[in-house]
Amino acid sequence: MPAKLTDPMRVNAGKAPSTDPAGMIWIPGGEYTMGCDDATMKDAQPPVRVYVDGFWMDRTEVTNEEFDRFVRATGYVTVAEKKPDAKDFPTAPPENLVAGAVCFNPPDHPVSLGDHYAWWSYVPGASWRHPRGPKSDLKGLMKHPVVHVAWQDAAAYAKWAGKRLPTEAEWEFAARGGKDGGKYIWGGDEMKPGGQWAANIWQGHFPDRDAKEDGFGGTAPVGSFPAEGYGLFDLAGNVWEWCADWYRADAYTRLAGQGVVRNPKGPSDSWDPAEPKEKKRVNRGGSFLCSDQYCSRYILGSRGKGEQDSGSSNLGFRCVKDSGPLPTASSR
Repeated sequence: MPAKLTDPMRVNAGKAPSTDPAGMIWIPGGEYTMGCDDATMKDAQPPVRVYVDGFWMDRTEVTNEEFDRFVRATGYVTVAEKKPDAKDFPTAPPENLVAGAVCFNPPDHPVSLGDHYAWWSYVPGASWRHPRGPKSDLKGLMKHPVVHVAWQDAAAYAKWAGKRLPTEAEWEFAARGGKDGGKYIWGGDEMKPGGQWAANIWQGHFPDRDAKEDGFGGTAPVGSFPAEGYGLFDLAGNVWEWCADWYRADAYTRLAGQGVVRNPKGPSDSWDPAEPKEKKRVNRGGSFLCSDQYCSRYILGSRGKGEQDSGSSNLGFRCVKDSGPLPTASSR
């Protein structure tokens, strides 16, 4: 029978296999239905039944402070800090081939939501060190999530730390927090449980007026909102998070009908019908720019995507660490 989002989640029994690695939470793994029934999230359908082994996951998104330690230890240079190769951009004028990154630049008036160039712009000199451009720095932002990291930058950090990027299936299992149902990652179907914002997302009129009702314009220090599920912070909002998987719009269709898929690693290649030539990886969780007017990828089970060789001012990551497989899933 086809998987249904109402099928029960089965969480592996037993305690964590060892003491928590610093800054990480044990996610026990188990069997669940991956996907989203929101009509606008076609690439997260049909629902797929999957099983994941237990793993450790970073309690928070990787911060500027943590990424700075990595760079100091290794001398690593991110993609945004390198001059683009002319071979990759054969039609670009030479004067445009300068190091930089894409930054959110809100317009001062309402604009069509069909033209994202109205609020995104390439800023020469922008990077993880200079998140808003060459005149900005990390003063006061060391506990904020690192941004402007391309997929390979995130993977390089994870390898250095003895970790890896999560698969999409692992990320969603963790986001579900061991619970069945509920529309939002923070639990339940209420946008503001108890009258309080539960994640750093957009309030006001997107993209020209940020009401900042949650107390933040842009990124927030990690852990500023209540923990979700297993004790993880900011799985919804703040910044998008890179996953290991290639993005394909038809990935779930390819898995459908296979029964319970164990530890899926994602497709072997990338395909986005909107930009079929671009190589993309999966993003999860949404960011401070998501709202019910645009994006809304804080909805549980929804997906995002990003070109693997570029980052932006609302995209970061967290890592996972393997532990041996547990026996079997058991009903909660």
